[in-house]
Amino acid sequence: MRCHYCRRNGVYRCRVCGRNLCAEHSRLQTVCPSCVTKTETHHVVYRLKLEAEKNAVRRLTRQIWGEAEQLTFGRFFDVAELPAYVAKVDDKIVGFASFAESDSDLITVALGVKPSYQGSGIGKSLIGKIETEARKMGKRTLLASTSNDDLPALAFYQSIGFQIYEVKPNAIAEKHGEILEGIGGLPVRDEIRLRKAL
Repeated sequence: MRCHYCRRNGVYRCRVCGRNLCAEHSRLQTVCPSCVTKTETHHVVYRLKLEAEKNAVRRLTRQIWGEAEQLTFGRFFDVAELPAYVAKVDDKIVGFASFAESDSDLITVALGVKPSYQGSGIGKSLIGKIETEARKMGKRTLLASTSNDDLPALAFYQSIGFQIYEVKPNAIAEKHGEILEGIGGLPVRDEIRLRKAL
């Protein structure tokens, strides 16, 4: 999962050629429907159970974000220690979604899909499982958050029914102690919070 251009972590996939890209080499642009490659991948999603699966999730979080700990909704979480769902293709973990409880809500703490499997319905399946879990628990809202530069994540969440309801200025910059460069050179500063009524 290395960037085709610089060998850093390639956490995104070019929707035209399929190359893995880091945030610096990702570009935001308008693309017509015939240029977007949509592939359905046969995958299985189930609740994370085994220690080996936790270790795979831990490795994925480090590959995607460079760390296993996430700050979301003002709380720090060790992603691999949370309840989660994993997605497998050919018996290999290619994605996961971890979650945590909050009063009347369920928080999607982290959602990660390997770049070569992005756009194949895996993220939607993972969030669907968390949504079902939230309903079983009697939660009224499903929450998610992302950084201000992650327009692909913002588009994804809104396409499956989430709505932006709050921005926490400088939350991510304060966590890292600096303003990082994100997708398309955008400064990574703010936490964008989204919710979906259940």
